Amino acid sequence: MLRGFIDFISQIRLQDLLDIAAVSVVLYWILLLIRGTRAIQMLFGLLVLGGGYILAQGASLTTLEWILENFLGSIVIVVVILFQDEIRRALAVVGTNPLTGANPREQKHLIEELVRAASVLSNKRIGALIAIERSTGLKNYIEKGTPINGTLSRDLLLSIFMPFSPIHDGAVIISRGQIAAAQCFLPLTLNPRLEKILGTRHRAALGLTEETDAVVIIVSEETGKISAASEGKLYSRLETEELRRILERMLSGETSTPSGKWWERIKVVLRSEKKSAA
Repeated sequence: MLRGFIDFISQIRLQDLLDIAAVSVVLYWILLLIRGTRAIQMLFGLLVLGGGYILAQGASLTTLEWILENFLGSIVIVVVILFQDEIRRALAVVGTNPLTGANPREQKHLIEELVRAASVLSNKRIGALIAIERSTGLKNYIEKGTPINGTLSRDLLLSIFMPFSPIHDGAVIISRGQIAAAQCFLPLTLNPRLEKILGTRHRAALGLTEETDAVVIIVSEETGKISAASEGKLYSRLETEELRRILERMLSGETSTPSGKWWERIKVVLRSEKKSAA
């Protein structure tokens, strides 16, 4: 038996090891991409159907085996239909690069204006939703909103989100350092794991970040708490300094969780507002 094992090992080529490593990396990347989304449940459902097909074969359940065989025979089409959002997001990630070449001075100005505006809105408990475009274009959402094409500033953001403003509903989208549009409507997340107390703004922020690499700032109208969303994750109950550091990290193209005590203070989705953060 040992000799057979040695013979098997000796037959493995370097190309085989590279092939296994490449497939492992791709599968791991896919799992990271769909982690925490409804795609995990659909993937589990497909695995259950596959197990049912094997059991039907073993138990000679002809009708059930025929149904599952025909269904699984079109598995490629089924996967494309079920996971179209995740596939679109993956292709967007592969086909683009993070925003790493931005002018540091312009990026610092953008972050400071956003932080200052979020701070004022938070203190006054004025609801706000601000999406920042990165490498994935948000043109589809910009075109459906009210064009602004104005220089990014705290005062302009405040004037947009004031309750008496006719365009305070919806999201403001920041593109190329400018306020491209206001009153934009973003896709809502369908993640079943989210707390029901999360309001429309938070769900819209997560929905956009699940489909694109945008960064979204949310200010709760009810509690005044500041949150940020990126890569389908929500970081809530942020202080202004925490928001500044998060924006610096996200807009610089970093994706891993940084070290530091300040990050430990960030609360995740399931520990959000006491009431609906509309």
